[in-house]
Amino acid sequence: MAKAPKNHRQPLTTADNRELKKLIKENTPTRVMGIKLGRTPGAVQQHASESGLSTKPTNQSRYNRRKKR
Repeated sequence: MAKAPKNHRQPLTTADNRELKKLIKENTPTRVMGIKLGRTPGAVQQHASESGLSTKPTNQSRYNRRKKR
């Protein structure tokens, strides 16, 4: 069984919420957000979803295509 993170079953604090919003704005991957916040990637994704935030990267083009000129 995997080891539980240090904040297992603890609610996110206001400082955690600010950090999460900052990381989302920087297009940080969910796994890295989880490591920085001491949470699992699933917990980060769920909290972001419940808060109305999207963790989808905004700096990537669809289907990895380049613009035609």
